[in-house]
Amino acid sequence: MIAISACLIGENVRYNGSNKLKQELKELVVQQKAISICPEVLGGLSTPRPPAEIVDGDGRDVWNNEAKVLTNTGEDVTAQFKEGALKALEVLQSYGCTAVVLKTGSPSCGSKVIYDGTFSGESKEGIGVSAALFEAHNIGVKDENNWKELL
Repeated sequence: MIAISACLIGENVRYNGSNKLKQELKELVVQQKAISICPEVLGGLSTPRPPAEIVDGDGRDVWNNEAKVLTNTGEDVTAQFKEGALKALEVLQSYGCTAVVLKTGSPSCGSKVIYDGTFSGESKEGIGVSAALFEAHNIGVKDENNWKELL
């Protein structure tokens, strides 16, 4: 079993209340080959919500207490991102998921690229909070552009 970011299967859970539907990924959930997750919602964040980015590092640094997740208004939402990641990990483990397909760029789900923490729209190399936790627990992490090798 794999898990897929809820926004990628058409659920309106992104910070701005929208989604990033990828029909091929939604079909996997419809066929019961995958489940959907949204760590940010599991962490208690509302939809919509202020945009958030990792400041001073990436998801690994957040787990090492060397970086924070802040909203564009300066609110520290690190605790909610960590809680959501931990709850999502429990879901993945309960379903026996060996891999996840996550939304690239997200401070939670980015697997190779995240926004740079300046709210300028610029990206940097790095991993999101949930993606880092999943990798640390030997769950394969892919994004919506490189998931087909999972099948």
